[in-house]
Amino acid sequence: MSEAANPALSIVVPVYNGAATVGELVQALRALDIAGGLEIVLVVDGSPDNSLDVCKQLAAGEGAPVVVVSLSRNFGEHNAVMAGLARARGAYAITMDDDLQNPPGEVKRLFEYARDGKYDVVYTYYEDKKHAAWRNLGSRFTNWCADHLIDKPKGLYLSSFRCVSAFVRERITAGYEGPYPYVDGLVFQVTQNWGRLQVQHLPRVEGRSNYTLARLFRLWLSMFLNFSVIPLRFATLFGIAFGALGVLAAIIVVAEAISSNKPPQGWASLMVTVLVLAAVQLIVVGLIGEYLGRMFLAVNRKPQYMVREVFTRGAEGLDIERPQAGTHAAGQPHHLDRSA
Repeated sequence: MSEAANPALSIVVPVYNGAATVGELVQALRALDIAGGLEIVLVVDGSPDNSLDVCKQLAAGEGAPVVVVSLSRNFGEHNAVMAGLARARGAYAITMDDDLQNPPGEVKRLFEYARDGKYDVVYTYYEDKKHAAWRNLGSRFTNWCADHLIDKPKGLYLSSFRCVSAFVRERITAGYEGPYPYVDGLVFQVTQNWGRLQVQHLPRVEGRSNYTLARLFRLWLSMFLNFSVIPLRFATLFGIAFGALGVLAAIIVVAEAISSNKPPQGWASLMVTVLVLAAVQLIVVGLIGEYLGRMFLAVNRKPQYMVREVFTRGAEGLDIERPQAGTHAAGQPHHLDRSA
């Protein structure tokens, strides 16, 4: 294989409402001097603005090759990242956002740190993170949960600006076809050879974050439910704990009735107990239902993502690849029709 077919570095960027910033990002990435060459994979995740048109113009431009993967609708950031990783060919792949909060100049540092240290994955962390306070709080909570639910080293900050080796990239894209991917959970199912690197984080230059509380909650659920059975064990512990409380309360009621020779009092406390127990039961039933629902969707092959078109620079303008219906799993474009 030639160096052009196998660059040293692939940079995967999910694009959503990024028309105003992705051009500057790609220009800065193309200016990087990466030994062995680089490619840029832009995954347009059903963006409602004109991001796709902007990305197609970038793919046709001069410089490092740009591959534009157009998804059929909005699937979410981690699904888009999986689509980009499935398309990437580099010895290492860096994932980053399209909002310029991660300076493109840090890409080379991150790549060289992973390559020279022979790490399977390197996560970045920030001395001063320029996100809104509520999002920083949500990130800390998600990382705390990840400490206890997945095989993540305690205290390691899980950033979307990360570098993974081809070994990890190939295994997570080939080994998981479910509709609710959580990239970091998949990474730590494959390897524990990790590193961390402090990088700069800049204020957002355009617009506002595409993450809402609802999107963050759905992402948290993917981590909470898809990569651990600990929540089900919590349900068992809840049952044991409340069962023990029930036995203790029964002993107290019987002892009170015998000692005072009066009917037990406390209608209000009884109703509170019933309501609490009912709430716990409904939470546990909902938790089990969420597991079963996700299993149902996975069995029925709800797509992880669906590629509509792939654009690359050709000899005479853009080459367009379209996946053939029914020939790919979870949206991964294994068999493609090509037209100019």
